[in-house]
Order: sequence, then C-alpha cells, then structure tokens
Amino acid sequence: MNKSPHVAVVGATGAVGIEMLKVLEQRRFPVGKLTLLASARSAGRSMTFAGTAVTVQELTAESFKGIDIALFSAGGSISREFAPIAAAAGCVVVDNSSAFRQDDRVPLVVPEINGADVRQHHGIIANPNCTTAITLMALYPLHQAFGVRRVFASSYQAVSGTGAKAIEELQRQISEIASGRPVTREVYPYQIAFNVLPQVDSFLSDGYTKEEMKLQFEGRKIMHHPGFKASVTCVRVPVYRSHSVAVSAEFDQPITVEAARAVLAKAPGLDIVDDPAAQRYPMPLFTSEKDNCEVGRIRMDCALDNGLCFWVSGDQLLKGAALNAVQIAEELLKD
Repeated sequence: MNKSPHVAVVGATGAVGIEMLKVLEQRRFPVGKLTLLASARSAGRSMTFAGTAVTVQELTAESFKGIDIALFSAGGSISREFAPIAAAAGCVVVDNSSAFRQDDRVPLVVPEINGADVRQHHGIIANPNCTTAITLMALYPLHQAFGVRRVFASSYQAVSGTGAKAIEELQRQISEIASGRPVTREVYPYQIAFNVLPQVDSFLSDGYTKEEMKLQFEGRKIMHHPGFKASVTCVRVPVYRSHSVAVSAEFDQPITVEAARAVLAKAPGLDIVDDPAAQRYPMPLFTSEKDNCEVGRIRMDCALDNGLCFWVSGDQLLKGAALNAVQIAEELLKD
C-alpha cells in the first residue's frame, strides 16, 4: 500500500469522526490526501486537519475512487451499504460499526492483540465494540499467560458512547435539577443525571442486551479462543467520557496477584494504576483523552478457582474507537 495513502473519514462530523481526525494528526499518520465524507446535511462544512481547512463532501457511491483507506464511523446501516462499495473500488475499509464484526471473512482487530489478522482482509476490517476493546487490553495478556476460561463482568459506560445528544442530555438534566426545573429526556428512557441505567442497547430474548453479548462473541474472535465465555451486565452511568469495567476472571492455570502484575506491566497500551493504600485506581476522570487504558484493583477472586478480579478503565472514543481504527491503518502500512 502507498506509504502516504489517500485517506477518507466517513462520518467525519460525528464524535468518533472528529476523534479520528485528531488521532491521525497526533500520531502523524502519513496522510497523502484527506477526504471527509458525511451526510448531505453536513456537506459543505469546513473542518481543520494539520492546519488546513478541508471541506466535507456528501457520501455517495462514487466517493471512493482513488481512496486507499477509509475509516468508517457513521453507523451500521451506512457501513452495510457503503463499505462493500468502497472495498470494490480498491479501498480498505476500517469499520467502527457492528455491521461486519461477526462476518467470518472480516478480521476483527485490536492491534496489540491480533494485529497480524489485518493481513487476512478482503477489503474490510472491523473495529471491535468499545467495551470489548477496553476489557481485552487487560484480559488478553492474562489469557496468554494463564488461559482464561470465563469472566463475569459489569460495565460502567459513559454517555458519550451514545453520541453527542446524550452528552447534551446529561448536561441539560444536571442544570434542570440544580435549578429546580422539571427533568426532560429525549435520548434515554429514564433520567440519566444522578442515576444509572442497567440497559445498553436493545434486549435479546434471553434477557441479555446486544451490548452484553459482544464481549463473549467478539472476545472469542479477537483472542482466537472459541471456548471463551462472558456473562456481562452493561450499565450506562452519568459520566461524560471513558468506560470502566469490573471483571472477575477464571483461568486454567493457577494465578497470583504478583504474577498477574508482572504480566500486565509488560502489556502494550496498558498502565497499572493500583495503590489502594494511596487511593490510586483507574477512573474515567483520568483516562479520558488518554491513549492507554488503565488497570487496577487487582486482587484474588474469593469465589472462583484460579480467579482474579480487576478494574479497567479507558477512553471509549479513543482505544474503544478512533485510536484503535488508526492503529489498524498503521498495521496496513507495515506491509
């Protein structure tokens, strides 16, 4: 592939699209030419990249001629329609939606874990779910060392995972409550300010939500571990940015806190923040806008054999979306 590729960002004006542009610039990705694509209502808008104004163009079936890499973050329906068109035009698509994650022909990649899988692409590479990516940053190194069997996990997911309107809703509700006005809602079924909602995504027939099953299904594919099991409860919390996950994991091999720390200390893209005596542990407040995820509260699980508990936090707009997508693009350039 061209070492200075023509790059397109699809959904450039959305929250993740904006982050993709920031990450491309911050990591000095060798963009030879940049095309910004979005809906008709956003076409004509000017955005800045590397000090240069770039005009957003309307996404059409003709948009991908001459483009080498397209970073998609415009939702599943847009990806299902336009990603195959882009691939047929000779473009490699890195898709941030759930549209292709379980497609056997499409690699699902976290570069620190299975970066080599990008070489198996047929024009489309999938970015994993944000909670899955953040969790696996800590879980996979432990799996390599001790062999994970199953996990029980609860997520604490920021409202920015829903989009810009959810951020506005939390801000508005806090203001309404502070001023004694009635609380209004549009995005979530209940008030999110000073509340938690034990529902992320829609419910399935077995009582889990779609979001809750992603860690199991996507984890199996990313880790190349078809027997992996995950029982997850996903919760939306009144936090603006950065997801956190409490994990109890059971392993095939005996594990100790000391051995786990030694493994996690060497893991790329992960920082250990774990000093209970000093009240130091990962928090969304400090992982927001940070590339690395953080892991802490590392302790033996008192209910599982060969079990370990830990708490991991990471910016879902970065490692859970934009950063991971750009890292996949970097993997493509290595060939």
